[in-house]
Amino acid sequence: MLRFDDAQQMLALGAPQIDTTEQVPLGDCANRVLAEPVFAAIDLPSADNSAMDGYAIRYADLSDGKPLPVQERCYAGEMPQHLAPGKATRVFTGSLIPEGADTVVMQEYAKERSNGVEFTCAPRRGQHVRRRGESIRQGQLLLEKGALLQSAHIGLIATQGIYQVSVYRQLRVGILTTGDELISPGNIHTPEKVFDSNGPMLSSLVQSMGAQVVGLIHSRDSEFEIRGALGRLLSESDLVVCAGGVSVGEKDLIKPALESMGAELAAWKVRMKPGKPVAVAYVAGKPVVCLPGNPGAVFSVFALLVTPMLRRMQGRDTLFPQVPRLPLYASREETQDRDDFIRVKCSMSDEGQLRLVPLQQQGAGELSSMARTSGLARIRAGSQFTSGQRAEYYDFQYWLT
Repeated sequence: MLRFDDAQQMLALGAPQIDTTEQVPLGDCANRVLAEPVFAAIDLPSADNSAMDGYAIRYADLSDGKPLPVQERCYAGEMPQHLAPGKATRVFTGSLIPEGADTVVMQEYAKERSNGVEFTCAPRRGQHVRRRGESIRQGQLLLEKGALLQSAHIGLIATQGIYQVSVYRQLRVGILTTGDELISPGNIHTPEKVFDSNGPMLSSLVQSMGAQVVGLIHSRDSEFEIRGALGRLLSESDLVVCAGGVSVGEKDLIKPALESMGAELAAWKVRMKPGKPVAVAYVAGKPVVCLPGNPGAVFSVFALLVTPMLRRMQGRDTLFPQVPRLPLYASREETQDRDDFIRVKCSMSDEGQLRLVPLQQQGAGELSSMARTSGLARIRAGSQFTSGQRAEYYDFQYWLT
């Protein structure tokens, strides 16, 4: 069996990265991966402008305390006149600062009368003026190649007038579930049958990672049928994820089906709980990841082992999200030979400290607790654990995006 860390690294670093790129309109770029860096095309702000509604003045004109006649009103989007000495320009948030002005007085500290505007509070020189380029300079690196584009990134790119960017083609993923006992949701349930939750769940997990599901097939426990399904999925996918049929029972037929297709087996079993029966094979260079059949184990192993692989194939710059260590309120007296990944809820204590609290249902087949889980806490193999001790925390908020 592979150690968990070794398996995680092997899956992520051994997967082929997509190199096909395409130009995509900015509005369609959410959850896409940048194929080249983005640099600033213009300064931001592109000219000095007002940060407040108020009056643009020469600071030196405040020295005699006289009202300043209002030369003009200049709204955002308009070009102001040169500010004459001893006068003020009425400005609004985003208005350009007139040439000659160097300070803005907020309207709350101004009283405009027929003979001009008076100020009730003296500003600092240069106050409330956004200077050209103080946020972004032309030519500045805005986003690195490999960045996963989110809303703020897209907004930032749009400030530069850029309307499309180069991104990697979406990763294409095929999904295979196996088992004679499984039926699709919507069918009539009988006692000997189980509704297939792995298929819809894996499809959702893949899409949450910004990848595309190109095929979802369920196969009965038949080597011939499994081999045919794998062949169809591999023909249109970059990666195939299987659930079930990967252990050592009489009807666990994924491994022999792959071997009959000439697959190169790269990993077989991982020292983790849940998730020991995990396999990785390559068919003509394309990876096939085989997960256990129990839905709770499928979810956990996908989050921990499959998502770094997906990020690598997508071309992302970050494969492994950070793993903080937080107090875990669980105990384990006897040592085990596998890393134990416990479903937990991250919450705030009365003292304002983050803590991890285990959920009651931890079985590999359980999904009821997984729906309330915020992440997984790791207790390493060969160690005892005392309640309140710090444990590594894999937060789904980061590991499933």
